Amino acid sequence: MRTAVIKFPGTTCETDVYRALLEAGVETEVVGFRDFDPDRYDAVVLPGGFSFGDYLRAGSIAANTEVMRRVRKMADEGKVVVGICNGFQILVESGLLEGALLPNLNLRFVSRWVYLKVARRDTVLTRGLEKDVLRMPIAHAEGRYYHEDPDRARELAVLYYSGPDGTVDGRYNPNGSLLNIAAIANEEGNVIGMMPHPERAAFRLTSPDGTTDGLLLLRGLRG
Repeated sequence: MRTAVIKFPGTTCETDVYRALLEAGVETEVVGFRDFDPDRYDAVVLPGGFSFGDYLRAGSIAANTEVMRRVRKMADEGKVVVGICNGFQILVESGLLEGALLPNLNLRFVSRWVYLKVARRDTVLTRGLEKDVLRMPIAHAEGRYYHEDPDRARELAVLYYSGPDGTVDGRYNPNGSLLNIAAIANEEGNVIGMMPHPERAAFRLTSPDGTTDGLLLLRGLRG
């Protein structure tokens, strides 16, 4: 798939995502939010950082820009849309994904490596995965996933915060997310939002134990 990595003012992870996608064998380029043409791409990634206006509510201003109307058009056509960290916040604020992302329960920025149990294998990123538990880092202050209907949230969940053996319980919940949810997708599986950073688990030299589990997800964008 030809993939665009969209940069908003304040985005900080676009180069990391770009390099990780190249490592995963994905044709990609970084595109400014004013220059994005949805007809040129098969997929789009909204990377992490701090999109402009986050002081109001994370992702709320970026969600109301013209570029997100173009991204919605892509999603409606069945093309792939991925949001990572702040990108996940933008997808929720724009209504492309259900629920909300609230401040971490401890009201602190959380940065650590976590284990993630795979819950759904019908999404573009998880289809064909052979591992049940992945390891990637998180880095966020507003990553606590919430949905008013826990049963519906369970249906949408793609990844859960877990222990190394895949155990899902409160001991492994870094931010207070409902049901330990770390990533969700729409019913069709073509729009995915996640708080973990797969691009930071794509190179052995920058992983504490050499893991490259992030590549397992990003390779789903090769088509």
